[in-house]
Amino acid sequence: MTTTEYDVIVIGAGAIGENVADRAAQGGLRTVIVESELVGGECSYWACMPSKTLLRSGALLREAAAVGGAREAITGPLDVAAVLKRRDDMTHDWKDDSQVSWLEGAGIDLVRGWGVITGPKEVTVTAEDGTVTVLTATHAVAVSTGSAALLPDVPGLRASEPWTSRDATSVQRVPVSLAILGGGVVGVEMATAYAGFGTEVHLISRGALLANDEPFAGEAVARSLRDLGATVHLDVSPTAVERIAGDRFRIELDDGSTIETDEFLVATGRLPRTSGIGLEQFGLKDGDWLRVDDSMRVVDESGEPAVEGGWLYGVGDVNHRALLTHQGKYQARAAGDAIAARAHGKPVPLEPWGAFVATADHQAVPQVTFTDPEVASVGLTAAAAEKAGYRVRVVDYAIGSVAGASVVADNYEGQARMIVDEDRQVVLGVTFVGRDVGELLHSATVAIVGEVPLARLWHAVPSYPTISEVWLRLLETYGRPAS
Repeated sequence: MTTTEYDVIVIGAGAIGENVADRAAQGGLRTVIVESELVGGECSYWACMPSKTLLRSGALLREAAAVGGAREAITGPLDVAAVLKRRDDMTHDWKDDSQVSWLEGAGIDLVRGWGVITGPKEVTVTAEDGTVTVLTATHAVAVSTGSAALLPDVPGLRASEPWTSRDATSVQRVPVSLAILGGGVVGVEMATAYAGFGTEVHLISRGALLANDEPFAGEAVARSLRDLGATVHLDVSPTAVERIAGDRFRIELDDGSTIETDEFLVATGRLPRTSGIGLEQFGLKDGDWLRVDDSMRVVDESGEPAVEGGWLYGVGDVNHRALLTHQGKYQARAAGDAIAARAHGKPVPLEPWGAFVATADHQAVPQVTFTDPEVASVGLTAAAAEKAGYRVRVVDYAIGSVAGASVVADNYEGQARMIVDEDRQVVLGVTFVGRDVGELLHSATVAIVGEVPLARLWHAVPSYPTISEVWLRLLETYGRPAS
């Protein structure tokens, strides 16, 4: 057994853990990161990067088909084998050599194995070969272990061994038919990708698609999936799942219908990967989400540190604030800087928008769903803003009416919505649905985070002819301020 002392121990070497460790190391702290799988984590190998790679080729082919001149040059269907090969290249064939090299260059040590918090500021790591290393921290332990797929309690589901998102993004052979349970981001993105591959897709959702977005977003995605040949089953849930002859799946739905497919992907939610890491000895529930303050320090219901000395942090998916890689990295930068400042005896103010806090998590979270059309949203929906007590005005505009949209694609279809706080005259939320709208989102994020007054936004002139001219049209629809 080896014992080693550091200033900071980070459990989990995904994108979030890497950023916590990097900021702590840049703050002058001796830092070690613990990882039981691949350095780079879920996003690099099974989520963001491989999933978007699987989607990109089909999206480009459809985009070309929507533009005269390019459309006539298309001579064949999507090369699925080439798409999978590009995905393999993107994941480096599930090898983490380059990520390990990055850690070395950043001055961060790596210990491979399963980490368990075995005492205050103590983590015991057991490697695959049984080697045990006890790590001690002088200042902090940060849990950045992420989340895992949730399997709902449906008779026969777990025993049938369905796909999770990891299987869907690392597949080496595309199935002839695929059922997908879940109308959220993972479900609709994978339905889009596999329908583009030519797979017979059945998407099953207990409600509307993308229920957390503006209603028109899910409606547009449902229409598009049907146009791609997918069958969309709304307002239904499975009542039983079983394996049948040929190792296929039979899925019984509560509307009395039955679906049979070669594979079955369950994309109904996530669970925190906090089981078996020693949280229970500190009064925290094993396998539960971690409650944190805005500096990512684990706290109790009163907001006080949950462990004596306040040395425990929960960063990324484990705190259930915003299960998105970019938001987790944002949290990680705040947490790493807060850990370093506290280690050096410096004050760590928790006022909104400061250097040590993740204020944007509360109602300024941007997200792009890479369906066809794309759905790009940030801030509050109309329903969420009204529920929060704001006096709002909803401003809609058809993106296809913008000159730049007609350049991007023939017969462009899309929708923009801006939610305005009528009392402060600032933007609370924006949703764009349409081709290539993901690149519009950061301008909306800046407007919301900066609380830019509408009167000032009139002076942010969009270039012509681009889709971003929709900003001008939204403002015109709202009405120009009186002089």
